[in-house]
Amino acid sequence: MTVMASYTGHVEPDGDWQDRRDGNLLVRKLSVEDMDNNVYVIACRRTKEALLVDAAARADRIRVALDGFRPLAVVQTHGHWDHVRAWQALREDPGLPVWGHPGDGALFPAAADRELLGGDILEVGDLAVEVLHVPGHTRGSLLYLVEADERPHLFSGDTLFPGGPGNTFGDRARHRQVMDGLERDVFGRLPDHTWVYPGHGDDTTLGVERPHLAAWRARGW
Repeated sequence: MTVMASYTGHVEPDGDWQDRRDGNLLVRKLSVEDMDNNVYVIACRRTKEALLVDAAARADRIRVALDGFRPLAVVQTHGHWDHVRAWQALREDPGLPVWGHPGDGALFPAAADRELLGGDILEVGDLAVEVLHVPGHTRGSLLYLVEADERPHLFSGDTLFPGGPGNTFGDRARHRQVMDGLERDVFGRLPDHTWVYPGHGDDTTLGVERPHLAAWRARGW
């Protein structure tokens, strides 16, 4: 497996991954299988300690992507089936604990090894990874925020994509819930140059998406 020379935020399913560096932060992005699930490595460049975001699929490929790092755990953005298919395999080899929000406990294939809540700070070498709880797509949907030298980096799972929030399956109350959380805890707090790494597809920034908040709320999905 090779690393693309420059970071674009676009990776093909089961294709080459991309690395991005910002001060002491290294982000590795890869996509797995036909659902185009993005998997991320959040790593401290000095200590090589790392978190893996979502045990989506293809444990064999994820293990290769983790080579050279010291992974501490898998942190789940949520519990939908396409994001947890490698859960058991990664717990067995290389023995990674899996952490997630208790609100998605019924969706997880096994009990989480640690319950994560909004406001938790995860220490990864010299990095501080903040947990944001923004329910709506699922009850336990989590985002992970890292403040680096150049910009904030937000791993948004299926809660925020280019073009809007994740699917709330026709439930307008859930749509209001996810919009409230995004406007309060994400757009209301973070600057436009915040880089957003979604659970599927290409990256975006909050500045690109911010002008569309009212339209997203009005459309109700």
